[in-house]
Amino acid sequence: MRRMPAPEIESESRSDGSGGDGSTDPNSPDSGGFFVRTSLVFYGVMGCAAMLWRMALQGEPMLHPTADAAATAWGPLPALAAGALFGLLAVGSSELMMRWSQLAEALADLLGESLAGLGRGDAILLAAASGLAEEMLFRGAVQPAIGLVAASLVFGACHFLPRRELALWSLWAVVMGFAFGLLYEWTGHLAAPIAAHVLINGINLPRLARRFAERGVAGSDDSGGA
Repeated sequence: MRRMPAPEIESESRSDGSGGDGSTDPNSPDSGGFFVRTSLVFYGVMGCAAMLWRMALQGEPMLHPTADAAATAWGPLPALAAGALFGLLAVGSSELMMRWSQLAEALADLLGESLAGLGRGDAILLAAASGLAEEMLFRGAVQPAIGLVAASLVFGACHFLPRRELALWSLWAVVMGFAFGLLYEWTGHLAAPIAAHVLINGINLPRLARRFAERGVAGSDDSGGA
């Protein structure tokens, strides 16, 4: 997910509402709630812009690459199932990368820190909003206009941050952009990449936040000594 309102992730800012103390900054008790509200507004505007561009300006359906493709597209449920299956495979792949690569583990720590204090409910809400809005824009509106390759590169560029430790994340975003785009073209239904994107974010965001919190507690215990 791109935490674009406060450059993710897609970057990331923080915080919470439904878990922890509700804030990562003791001097700003509502900073988490503000971030969530701002993000929802941002993704709402993104989704509306995508619909306006695709349906009003291009005169094409939102859910399919073209009006003709709608006739041969997968049904909503099979498309959702295909997207969910791919999402699970992507989550599994990222988990293996984190266990086998120190660079991936360091990236997980950095992203987890940026998500510190984000409650599970807020994380899932942001996952749904970001996955839906980003797929509406990049796959639903941009890809039919400029093609799979260009749209995937634009998607990756929008996830780029000029920090060395985030290079792997930017590369991963490009790979996922191509994967979501291929999933869209294969099924002919926007529900597939939406399901994949939402599932990936819905699992990874709370998991990264929890992992960072647990490692922080463990570090405090180790340094506390007797």
